[in-house]
Amino acid sequence: MIHAEAVIDRELKRCLGQMTKGVQVVSATHGDITRAYTSHWVCQVAFEEPALLVSISPKHDTHAILVASGRCTVSVLAGDQVTEGQYFSYPGRRFRYLGDEYLAEVEGGGRTWQAVPGCIAWLGCEVLEQLRPSAAAGVDHDLFLVRAIASGEGRLREPALTYSSRQGWRIAADRAREKGTSVRDVLLARLAALGLDAGDDAPEDPDG
Repeated sequence: MIHAEAVIDRELKRCLGQMTKGVQVVSATHGDITRAYTSHWVCQVAFEEPALLVSISPKHDTHAILVASGRCTVSVLAGDQVTEGQYFSYPGRRFRYLGDEYLAEVEGGGRTWQAVPGCIAWLGCEVLEQLRPSAAAGVDHDLFLVRAIASGEGRLREPALTYSSRQGWRIAADRAREKGTSVRDVLLARLAALGLDAGDDAPEDPDG
């Protein structure tokens, strides 16, 4: 069990800090008020449904707007959008909400959303469930299970902006394997050589 007063071990913190993830700006609008924050803790959690998990601190001013509106926009940032990423890393009130050019209205699914101009893509999401970890767990963020009901393509060919606490802001641009090389094909060939069948054509799952 993790207690709220616990301090993460230094070695463990360094290891956690190696986890590199894509960067998104999550915005929510209720009435005339829009608030947004930078996150690298948004992830897709299903194949069959366009379901995402969004993490946000109850202390952030976007939290109350998200709860009140029941929907949010997730903008996937490109590698050259570190300015936008850093701006929304701080509570907007700190800069008196000066950066209004970093969000713009977009249309999708019969609704209006607030997305970052020039982003790789944006997703308009509705909240399915709000998950509040118990106080005993010591987790300081709430989790929102959301479903994407609208989307817009932006600069899809641009490399994504990534972040880790150890490496900071990075651009994901280099290929991890040579073009035309497939580990899957090599493994299938090995199975075939043994007279075995792979079984099904299920999509590759990096979590599986």
